[in-house]
Amino acid sequence: MSNEVVSVRGVSRVYAEEAVPVHALRDVDLTVVQGEFVSLAGPSGSGKSTLLNVIGGLDRPTGGDVFIDGVLLNDLNDTQLADLRLHKIGFVFQAYNLIPVLSAQENVEFIMQLQGVGAAERARRAREVLQALGLEDMSDRRPGEMSGGQQQRVAVARAIVTEPALLLADEPSANLDSRTTGELLELLKTLNEERGVTIVAATHDPLVMSYAKRRIQLRDGQIENDSGPA
Repeated sequence: MSNEVVSVRGVSRVYAEEAVPVHALRDVDLTVVQGEFVSLAGPSGSGKSTLLNVIGGLDRPTGGDVFIDGVLLNDLNDTQLADLRLHKIGFVFQAYNLIPVLSAQENVEFIMQLQGVGAAERARRAREVLQALGLEDMSDRRPGEMSGGQQQRVAVARAIVTEPALLLADEPSANLDSRTTGELLELLKTLNEERGVTIVAATHDPLVMSYAKRRIQLRDGQIENDSGPA
């Protein structure tokens, strides 16, 4: 299907370097089509984050195939993977991964700068998304001058400012209060429904799950339940 954004076929991931090999994923099959909002749930160690990292090309599977927009990631070298991530995928990490020496606005502009977007357009789009997330007063602050929740919102702003084809979020509501979580989820809902951004979010948060149109439950590296496409 041409509208398959994610196709995971028979994917396994074994961390053999551990004293006892860890089977983080076991023969997982998953297809996500354009415009879906999918939540990945499950207990710690169920494979949620590993599956996100494999989909995003941050971790290579031990077995099986991963396609993003029809491109087989297994065939790409590290440089090609980085280029695909730059142009097609937005990431929201639990650890924020902001650049300490850059301001909030500079962090948000960073991906656009790598994409070659002009300075004026970068600044306009960064200001717009920072304002949407209630961060307009934080634009000149560096990560060390912000709370964890503020840093998380900057990380979200950086991930969505380019309106990627696919947004991968690992615990996107972590460190956010309920009001800010609600604002973030409304923004993700708008991106998903009005801009067609496909979202896959690993989460423990029932509120995040409630916004997802499709809910997948993992356990012991396998899909235990899949509510199916909306």
